[in-house]
Amino acid sequence: MDDELPESLKKYLDVLDENVDILANLEFDLGDELEDELTPNMGLHNLYDMTEDVAQSARLKRAESNFSRRQAEDSL
Repeated sequence: MDDELPESLKKYLDVLDENVDILANLEFDLGDELEDELTPNMGLHNLYDMTEDVAQSARLKRAESNFSRRQAEDSL
């Protein structure tokens, strides 16, 4: 029984991590949809700035996901 417990916890953490990622992605996607709007005649510098913003947002989302996963692991 004791040998099965660590494997069960590992499976639980894997499922939890996957679900946290899915929920974070859904929240991020819904937030993006609310902020989407067309801007005609954008300059190249505007597109570059937007690309930087998207990259930074993706890094933040991943950091939040990792933090949530670590919090869940620590609570066990």
